[in-house]
Amino acid sequence: MNTENTATERMRRGLSVSEVEESRKIHGENVLTPPARTSLWKLYAEKYRDPIIQILLVAATVSLILAFVENDFVETIGIFVAIFLATTVGFYFERDAARKFNVLTALTDEQPVKVRRDGQVMEIPRRDVVVGDIVLIEVGDEVPADAQLMESVDLQIDESSLTGEPITTKHADPNKEENKSTYPVNIILRSTMVMSGQGVAVVRAVGDETEIGKVARKSAETTDIKTPLNIQLSKLAKLVSKVGAGVSILAFVAFLLHDILTNPAVWHSTNYLLMAETVLKYFMMAVTLIVMAVPEGLPMAVTLSLALNMRRMLKSNNLVRKLHACETMGAVTVICTDKTGTLTQNRMTVGDMLIVDGDEREMAIAIAANTTAELNGDEGIGNPTEVALLNWMRKEGFDYAELRREHPVVERQPFSTERKYMSTTVPGGTRFIKGAPEIIMKYCDMTDEQRADISKRLADYQHKAMRTLAFARGCRLQGITAISDPIREDVPAAVSACGNAGIEVKIVTGDTAATAAEIGRQIGVCDERTPEAAFITGTEWAALSDDEAYERAEQIRVMSRAKPTDKQRLVELLQRRGHVVAVTGDGTNDAPALNYAHVGLSLGSGTSVAKEASDMTLLDDSFGSIANAVMWGRSLYRNIQRFLFFQLVVNLAALLLVLGGSVVGTEMPLTVTQILWVNLIMDTFAAMALASLPPSREVMTERPRRQSDFIISNSMARGIIFCGTAFFVLMLIYLIIVESHGTAGVDIHELTIFFTTFVMLQFWNLFNAKCLGSHHSAFRRLWADKGLGLVLLIILGGQWFIVTFGGKMFRTVPLSATEWLTIIGATSVVLWFGELWRWGLRLRNKQ
Repeated sequence: MNTENTATERMRRGLSVSEVEESRKIHGENVLTPPARTSLWKLYAEKYRDPIIQILLVAATVSLILAFVENDFVETIGIFVAIFLATTVGFYFERDAARKFNVLTALTDEQPVKVRRDGQVMEIPRRDVVVGDIVLIEVGDEVPADAQLMESVDLQIDESSLTGEPITTKHADPNKEENKSTYPVNIILRSTMVMSGQGVAVVRAVGDETEIGKVARKSAETTDIKTPLNIQLSKLAKLVSKVGAGVSILAFVAFLLHDILTNPAVWHSTNYLLMAETVLKYFMMAVTLIVMAVPEGLPMAVTLSLALNMRRMLKSNNLVRKLHACETMGAVTVICTDKTGTLTQNRMTVGDMLIVDGDEREMAIAIAANTTAELNGDEGIGNPTEVALLNWMRKEGFDYAELRREHPVVERQPFSTERKYMSTTVPGGTRFIKGAPEIIMKYCDMTDEQRADISKRLADYQHKAMRTLAFARGCRLQGITAISDPIREDVPAAVSACGNAGIEVKIVTGDTAATAAEIGRQIGVCDERTPEAAFITGTEWAALSDDEAYERAEQIRVMSRAKPTDKQRLVELLQRRGHVVAVTGDGTNDAPALNYAHVGLSLGSGTSVAKEASDMTLLDDSFGSIANAVMWGRSLYRNIQRFLFFQLVVNLAALLLVLGGSVVGTEMPLTVTQILWVNLIMDTFAAMALASLPPSREVMTERPRRQSDFIISNSMARGIIFCGTAFFVLMLIYLIIVESHGTAGVDIHELTIFFTTFVMLQFWNLFNAKCLGSHHSAFRRLWADKGLGLVLLIILGGQWFIVTFGGKMFRTVPLSATEWLTIIGATSVVLWFGELWRWGLRLRNKQ
């Protein structure tokens, strides 16, 4: 008895100030610890793990050693500048996105919470709630911490943010009914919402010790999933290093042997210093070949493309947290999406109201009196089903508040899973009942014909995955209603676009099998011809062995009654099958799957934990934004391929010219400073131009690329070899002609024409690079490619400036206007040849 009195007194009084401080010392504040933030220096250092950057660092180190020997640091500085720009740009844009994300997902720790302390009810910030606090909750409140109910009246909780359960009835007495929910009926959980009723509870866990805190830690675990772009760049780095090293070693050995055989004055003497200088000269040439083979502009192109897409995608309601997510979306083959909020509007709506007895006003009185929800403007507070009924009343012209005043409550029985109905008695003894039709109809006086007719109508509603309710007044059935959560208008078209792009959409939801299947039918994920194996429940999925689940994962289109672990298992098995998986989710229960997916897509209206676990956030909660993200990702990948084509043509031609020039007798047809302009400045501008090309909807008609596909396709490789070799042959013929013309060899004026011609060949080839992967003319929508036009002007102006004022530093002399026009006109054949080639492809496609 004393124990009961003490408990009652504690409930009435609450904690004292000293008890609050003591509890906070022991259990901490009521805040979720965010994932450990990596230091800025570590984040920046991670940028140097890029495979191409690592090759550049090796080349820069060797170049730096040679620079001290030769006292020439120009090329070394150029390499370090390229590395610095590429890493810093990526670091800046990721940090910028992180700042925006932190603003978006800031926890509402200052949200007011009603507690009882020192015998008084007061409001305190949520972060100040401690273990032992007595909290008071009512309709519309968010539960501030995990707590045990001490009192409850008609209490219904939306636990979908944690368990996937939309409505769970809670009682202070755990023995009041059989516990069929995930958590005990007398336990309420942090971040769940009170949809109906009220309660008093004592806090048992705060902060990280709450259930949501435990799930948050799970969603922050580090995974080893490599993105498709990382895999491709690693392959490219290995190929470049092998080719560069192979060519440079071959050239070093060949030139050194040639010198030994043809220069006896050095090698048959005792002048070992001269021999060492000769070896060093050829070694420097070999290192130069390695540096030229490495595409310095690639990291810049990739980071610029990703960063520009990140900014553009934000304008189309996609907040990208991680740069790689921009590109990875383009490789997605499967999207696992939840239902509520993403596919549907998350807004219950009365689809049909069949009045059997009486008129609309009598039905409106029954609804107003026998509900507890409220309308606040366009927003509803309380049970979503009741909110839908109140919205129907408003639409029909009835004021629920006025009707409630006219019919005050005399007695009320709240809804329970045992009764499956709610009843309210008003003055005069009239009793209104609403609930499950099969229960309500048992209490009503009806003919067999009426029962059959109503049952048929109910079956039609349920076949459409609509929730049904029946209303009775005393022993008379007033009517039935069907309530649905409407599909978002843009979803069917977006799902169709994904299907045309070769992407399969799978629905994974906690809803019933009938509802999930109907939603799937409405959006086009399944139809009447869909095999039975495409549908599965979470219970059936969990019962499958790993081998069985591995085989079944490919077939599944709709998974109903799914738990968080079911969703995560599906994602992992699809990844094992070689799929690139994107996952959408808004609840904390979705966080583990969001974290383990290649791309996690949280909703702007979702929980902070879900957003923290994701790579992108859909600010408008729309599935249509996912289709746009796929288009952006594919276009971005193609832009990177375009840059690679352009870059490698330049590098191949320059590499061959160094070798060919040495054979002809011109030791360095391109000087170090000229190579710096071609390899660094021009490539950076090209990266900007090609990265800024707008997305093209034609990429959505293609199949997703396979992860095993090399970033340089066979057709790209043929184009690179053809163009690079053709440019080399043209320039080599020019060198041979001017070398044989006269006795003084190639003079500076001829080398200036050579340098300018080489640059202008690349200038026109930029137009061809823009059209890579397309049969369209280079002039198509040229006005929309403002970035490309600006870069072309910069390259042309920069080349004129270098030639005119470069002097000794760039080994150039000014050229006349006639020479400029001749070079520009002659080299434009590169563009016209490309236009002729694409015209032929267009004709072939038409045929």
